[in-house]
Amino acid sequence: MNILTDINLSGVNKKTSGKVREIFEIDKEHLLIVTTDRISAFDVVLKDPIPNKGLVLNQLSLFWFENIRPIIPNHVVASEIEKFPAPFNSDSRLLGRSMLVKKAKPLPVECVVRGYLAGSGWKEYKQKGSISGIKLPEGMVESQRLEEPIFTPTTKAEIGQHDESIDIDTAAKMVGSWLIDKVRDISIKIYSFAYEFALKKGILIADTKFEFGLIEDTLILIDEALTPDSSRVWPLESYEPGKPQPSFDKQFVRDYLDSLDWDKKPPPPSLPKGVIEKTSEKYIEAYERLTGRSFRDNKEFR
Repeated sequence: MNILTDINLSGVNKKTSGKVREIFEIDKEHLLIVTTDRISAFDVVLKDPIPNKGLVLNQLSLFWFENIRPIIPNHVVASEIEKFPAPFNSDSRLLGRSMLVKKAKPLPVECVVRGYLAGSGWKEYKQKGSISGIKLPEGMVESQRLEEPIFTPTTKAEIGQHDESIDIDTAAKMVGSWLIDKVRDISIKIYSFAYEFALKKGILIADTKFEFGLIEDTLILIDEALTPDSSRVWPLESYEPGKPQPSFDKQFVRDYLDSLDWDKKPPPPSLPKGVIEKTSEKYIEAYERLTGRSFRDNKEFR
């Protein structure tokens, strides 16, 4: 069983430690991103890791980065540890769950594209009849497909806080009108490509979140791409509008936690073995269905 919950690299400065990823500063131009098996729910990092989750997230990001490279360049330099600088090229903990990337200046907005009415978008629609200032038709139901994908940016919240929905004008004030228009167009283009790709695999990508950065004046895609942690991913065969959908992400964990008398504040409760195993299986199934590859046979994990 492959589990990693935390990692420190000797002699290397840990730039940030997020809910899932550890980011190390290699030199002035490069970072090393390590994806752990930590899982968060309701903005709280849980005590129990999900086996293989970090491998799935890292490998799916690499898969999508490569497939959408014709649309926009990304920050990946290398993912095979033998191509990492010493001493990281011999650290087996990094196998399959790390990538050497270019250092970029992140944009201060989360770039969310929605193709279906779900999650926080559904809640906002019920309250306002719109999402991020975009007016939607009356009488829509939960999980209903939108006529066309919409760009609904949010703020970037600190750990323990929630992202806040903002409209395009507010986002423009944060990054500039020309840049936010470019980011919106690229985000929708990536989503549309990925949606059609996944649909052929029997998967619906209901919505997703992108992060972009700048290297001088060049816009690139950074962080992760179209994973079950950054996207709402549903099996096509069970899709039925008007209610919440089964998913390939951590919704299984959220549903269990919702059944408890927990105030959604630290410390979190422990997860039963069955919930942990089922969640791990969901992540692996998403990887295998999307990529067409066997998770167990992937040489990156050995």
